[in-house]
Amino acid sequence: MELLTPSELPRPAEAIIDALNQAVAETAVTTMLAQNFHWNVTGMAFGPLHDLFQKIYEDHFDAQDDLAERIKAIGGHAEGTLAGMIKRSKIEEHNGHASDSEMIKKMLDAQETVAHTLIGACDIAADCNDKLTEDLCIGRAREHQKFAWMLKSHIS
Repeated sequence: MELLTPSELPRPAEAIIDALNQAVAETAVTTMLAQNFHWNVTGMAFGPLHDLFQKIYEDHFDAQDDLAERIKAIGGHAEGTLAGMIKRSKIEEHNGHASDSEMIKKMLDAQETVAHTLIGACDIAADCNDKLTEDLCIGRAREHQKFAWMLKSHIS
């Protein structure tokens, strides 16, 4: 089976590819955010937050690949420039100068944003009867919501 060129893709596939590229962009920005916070966290919760931020960026690094490979599998182009991802992402970069509680809140917002984007991508895939993309997005959204829950647990 040959892959279709972007101009030959049916309209629904274009919507799925766009949604997945949005998810890749937000996941990539959140990956770097987590790594930045991992490097720069201080305070009484240093140990657990240092470990949690590492778990997040390791998970997200693999997730970027899974999402991009799904884009390719359905005949799309995975956008791979940092500038493009930053421009597309609803999550903003951070310089890492923040208190531990500010880092938690920023990471929590990022996790919820990516989960929301993935749920939207899931809905698009479901409308297009693309069960494999739908399953991938459900699984990824679940992981982001789990990280959000862990982060919320640090806030009283």
